[in-house]
Formats: sequence, C-alpha cells, structure tokens
Amino acid sequence: MTIEVLIDGGSRGNSGPAGVGVYFPDLARIAEYLGTQTNNFAEYSALVLALKFAVAQRVNTLKVYSDSELVVKQIRGTYKARNENIRPLYESAIRWIALIPHFSIEHVRREFNVDADGLANDAMDAKGNRIEWA
Repeated sequence: MTIEVLIDGGSRGNSGPAGVGVYFPDLARIAEYLGTQTNNFAEYSALVLALKFAVAQRVNTLKVYSDSELVVKQIRGTYKARNENIRPLYESAIRWIALIPHFSIEHVRREFNVDADGLANDAMDAKGNRIEWA
C-alpha cells in the first residue's frame, strides 16, 4: 500500500517566523513551529518530519508531494545541496529515505498543496505544534 504525504514549509520574511505542515490524507495532520528560519530550511524540515513520521509508522511505500522545486530536485540528485544551512537537513533526509523501501518525491504546484500550506501557516500563527490523527 502506498502512503501519500503533502509537505510544505514557509517563513514570513526570509528569515522570519517559520513553520511546517505535513498532511497524510486519512492518517494525520502535523503542524510544527520552527522559530526564526529561512523558507528553504522550513521546506526541508517538513520533509524530514514527514520521513520520521513515516518510518515510525513503518510505511513501506511513501510518495511525497512538495511545492518546493529546490527540495525535489536536490533529493532526486538533479541539484546539489551546497548551502551550509540546508546541507545537514538534506543529509538527514537522505538517511531517513534509506529506511523506507519504496520512496518517491514529486513536485506539485502550490494550488495542489493547500492542506500542507494551511498547516504550516497554522504553526506560524499559533507559534506551536500539533498533530491530529484521522
């Protein structure tokens, strides 16, 4: 069975208050506040959070959807992750991906990522974290 997840990270200002949203349809909705961070840091943090959750749930096949072209292209190996602030998150993501037997990541336009975006904004608004189980 394939589990799908939509992820998003954002910051208000770059750097600014940042949050992530991770939406597993029919499973869980996660919002996490990051404090002051960049947008790219938040996008990668969303991916790492989704991967940790998937591994904890023993997901065998994971399909990630992100509106961050940078994250998708770096994870696929099209671009190199050279930024010193992003590199540790990239390396963490690669280690978590190795624990999931079947992994894929796809780019989606922002209008198809409204659930994860809403969760990221909720985290920034509340300056807090939450998880809701379906």
